[in-house]
Amino acid sequence: MAVYSYDPPDRFVAGTVGQPGERTFYLQASASGRVTSVALEKFQVSLLAERLEELLDEVLRRTGGLTSVPAATPSDLTDDEPLDLPLMEDFRVGAIALAWDGEDERVVIEAQEESETPVEPLAEDIPETGPGVLRVRLTAASARAFSQRALRILGQGRPPCPLCGLPLDTEGHICPRQNGHRAANG
Repeated sequence: MAVYSYDPPDRFVAGTVGQPGERTFYLQASASGRVTSVALEKFQVSLLAERLEELLDEVLRRTGGLTSVPAATPSDLTDDEPLDLPLMEDFRVGAIALAWDGEDERVVIEAQEESETPVEPLAEDIPETGPGVLRVRLTAASARAFSQRALRILGQGRPPCPLCGLPLDTEGHICPRQNGHRAANG
């Protein structure tokens, strides 16, 4: 399968298509007129954004701030633009790997296609017959911007139920805290 490598991308973002509750989540990388879009689950976007923040905070802590890792997202890197169109799904993500390349001071993100035979995460050589792989190398500042956007997009979903915290549907919500019943008035 194909290996889509961006070192560095002109743009790397998480985005969605569809209405809250029915959204499809994507990671999208682009550079030099080429665009790669991979579909993934909401929880994968959430975990990636959280782990990225943890990784960058850990690098900051270990280096005592003597690194190119910003403590917050530089405002000039904020990206609120929609996903690039036409949106063509290259593959659906199964596993995501994350690493810090201290020598180049880059975050490495690898999204691997769902597969019965996954390849070693972040391996130097990826077999041509293996699953699709999207590998992106970002500056720490760009990784912070990616994470900030991803967390913002995750927060734009359905509002949570005030009792149980589960997402409210437009058709109604059976709340487990009420055992599916409404409280009686009086």
